[in-house]
Amino acid sequence: MANILYLVHRLPYPPNKGDKVRSYHLLRHLLKSHRVFLGTFIDDPEDAEHVSILQKKCAGLHIARLHPSLAKLRSLNGLLVGEPLTLRYYRDSGLQDWVDNICSTGVIDAAVVFSSAMAQYVEDKTRLQVLVDFVDVDSAKWTQYAPRHHWPMSWIYRREGRLLLDYERKVAAQAVRSFLVTEAEVELFRKLAPECSVYVEVMCNGVDADRFAPKIERPSPFPAGEEAVVFTGAMDYWPNVDAVTWFVAEMLPALRAQRPHARFYIVGRSPTPEVQALASEHVVVTGTVADVRPYLQHADVVVAPLRVARGIQNKILEAMAMQRPVVAATGCVAAIDTEAGKEILAADSADEFVAAIAAQLADPAAAAAIGHAARARVVARYSWKAHLRRIDPYLLRRSTTQSP
Repeated sequence: MANILYLVHRLPYPPNKGDKVRSYHLLRHLLKSHRVFLGTFIDDPEDAEHVSILQKKCAGLHIARLHPSLAKLRSLNGLLVGEPLTLRYYRDSGLQDWVDNICSTGVIDAAVVFSSAMAQYVEDKTRLQVLVDFVDVDSAKWTQYAPRHHWPMSWIYRREGRLLLDYERKVAAQAVRSFLVTEAEVELFRKLAPECSVYVEVMCNGVDADRFAPKIERPSPFPAGEEAVVFTGAMDYWPNVDAVTWFVAEMLPALRAQRPHARFYIVGRSPTPEVQALASEHVVVTGTVADVRPYLQHADVVVAPLRVARGIQNKILEAMAMQRPVVAATGCVAAIDTEAGKEILAADSADEFVAAIAAQLADPAAAAAIGHAARARVVARYSWKAHLRRIDPYLLRRSTTQSP
């Protein structure tokens, strides 16, 4: 058993959005064999009620409050000093003091850093074994944002992509090992940071197939007679906002021309004003729901028209586990070990999405067959335990050498 310092940019509980799903399961995995000292942020006041749960599980806990609007203003100082805005956004003196104090005791055997922004807290801990879960190449995400925005945001995004890549390279060069969510992300990072190639490997996402499983007794949230097309995700995250606005503008009218009973459900917390404005007779914006599983289980089709996406999308794995036919952007499908056309459907253009969705709505038997095959795939290939144990040898190696 080792003493692990685990640094996460957002409270890893409850696992109700993409990054928190992975960070929660990584925490859960670490707790099975080690004592964990957790340093993290709360950026949603609703998460505060869950702190007591983590206090019971962790050997030590420090939570910094993060107010997104103030953090955005603070991050702009990075423009003056040539620093990535992401680092300033997640910088907190109280958390740094806590990390410094706990590391000075000599009790910590290794640090697990979730996302590049949290690596700043152990930059000077040269004797500490550091493992980094980048998840995705975040710098590439910011670079992807740039062409889809007007100046000055396009300039800011390009700048952030460039400077954050420099920082990611520095972090990976100093870490014992770094992990990314797919082979494609690993290959991209190796191309961008060839000096770090041998220190980077895959640690794939998973899905809790017991929790995300269809149950006969689970009631439907949809009115009888309609065909529910569902998108799930945090609706203050720009790629999700872009996906649903594109769907409503470019796909839904054509889909309803073929399937007049189709209705689009946008299911997820914190919808932006832009998302809320999409609500209409044919578009439902739910906001936060107590449980996303009824919306997935009883959806006729689940869609993921993400034009900007990195790595494996948990929302897709969860929908597949719930035995639903999923129509997703080709890039999202390529990130998953699945057979397109039999276990999931891929589309790129609006016309391709409409055709694939309409075909599933018109043939429920075919849709059910894809759903059954989808669940079989994720059960066989995407258990969290199988993937997260990739980190174990590096922790166990330290624990063994430190033992008397």
